[in-house]
Amino acid sequence: MTPDMIEIEIKDLAFNGKAIGNLESGKVIFLDRGLPGEKVLAEVVQSRPRYDVGRVHDIIVKSDLRVPPVCSHFGSCGGCTWQDLAYSQQIEFKRKQVAGCIEHIGGLDDVKLLDVIGSAERFHYRNKMEFSFHTAEDGGFTLGLHRRGRFDEVFDLEKCFLHGETADRIVHWVRDFVKQEGIPVYDVKEHTGFIRFLVIRATRRTGEIMVNIVTNYGEIPSWQKLMQGIRDNFPEVTTLVHNQNGQKSNIATGEIERVIFGLGYIEEKLFNSTFRIRANSFFQTNTTQTETLYRAGFDMLNPTRQDRVLDLYCGTGSIGILLAPHVREVIGVELVEDAVNAARENAILNEVKNINFYQGFVKDFLKTEIATKEPFDAIIIDPPRAGLHPKALKQILSIRPPKILYISCNPATFARDAKKLVESGYKLPAIKPIDMFPHTMHVELVGVFYDEKVPS
Repeated sequence: MTPDMIEIEIKDLAFNGKAIGNLESGKVIFLDRGLPGEKVLAEVVQSRPRYDVGRVHDIIVKSDLRVPPVCSHFGSCGGCTWQDLAYSQQIEFKRKQVAGCIEHIGGLDDVKLLDVIGSAERFHYRNKMEFSFHTAEDGGFTLGLHRRGRFDEVFDLEKCFLHGETADRIVHWVRDFVKQEGIPVYDVKEHTGFIRFLVIRATRRTGEIMVNIVTNYGEIPSWQKLMQGIRDNFPEVTTLVHNQNGQKSNIATGEIERVIFGLGYIEEKLFNSTFRIRANSFFQTNTTQTETLYRAGFDMLNPTRQDRVLDLYCGTGSIGILLAPHVREVIGVELVEDAVNAARENAILNEVKNINFYQGFVKDFLKTEIATKEPFDAIIIDPPRAGLHPKALKQILSIRPPKILYISCNPATFARDAKKLVESGYKLPAIKPIDMFPHTMHVELVGVFYDEKVPS
């Protein structure tokens, strides 16, 4: 053992998936890997007043909770960081993390925390994957996923267990095509080069596949060869799309879109409804568990035919469209214009006529006459990870609906917002966590807040 190495016993897992231990002084240290019950050899890489950050070099004593990971990229890949943890224990730790947020951030001790609903599909559950191109020091490039903890390193993907076998083959073929055609790869540091991302979306119920090539501004060199090659080698691909993005922000969306072949969208089914998904549309990435999530939320909300419902952060409208046949009216609000257009398109596709969508900031919409003139029986909130904007929360409390269905992908911000809602006179009887992403630390949850001033 070198002088810089220390032995640490891992006590727990943190909310962000880090392993937790204690130094001899009693100070907490967060480690990049390891499971409860293990003894590891680690070094301190960052010291802060209240805690340290460490890197594990070796596992001296292994935990009984550890299982062999199935993926050859495990350990270096930034995804599936809990693949070496037994799934039953993943579920237990996710429940524990939700409980910790509700207790310590929300200060709520009378909320019933229900068992986590696990995913029946523990592998191959994602309907969308983004693969990054990255320049290499030897002048070549890689196409794959980011290394754990690194935004500036991408490894060549061989096989991924989050999507299907066809996506693996597409990755390999596109990598070879770019190499053979000499297409320059975008450099995220110098902001030069051309090809940036390969995005693959595959439906579970209809069997359709979209391939989306995201590049810097300009036409794809040899695009006709690309089109013919995709068609010849992957007849299951129903549409090929090219998106151009010249912004420095390294995100796989486009400012200019061209459909190379097919319709430019794929269609997926949730329950008995059909949803049209375009290249830049948001759609929940675990189709099967999305139905589980929505069913849990609707059961807790218990809507009636007379209800008027406001659906905030509605995205492409899936929640509102599924709910609309069971209520009097739904109004959806979303900031992203493309998402609002997609929501309107999906409403027409499903012949849902008692729903309307509005584009804008939620905090601003809640001040308009549409939001304040006629009361709502329920408000649905499905915000981004940052949770509710403080001004939006203030406006919701001024509107004061009898029921608020809150769907969250971040237990910490949910707990923060729940605390304010409860302090304002709402009651939260129960929370139901849903595991949408096996082998990761992420967990979604749903809960319905009831205004205690309104008779039940």
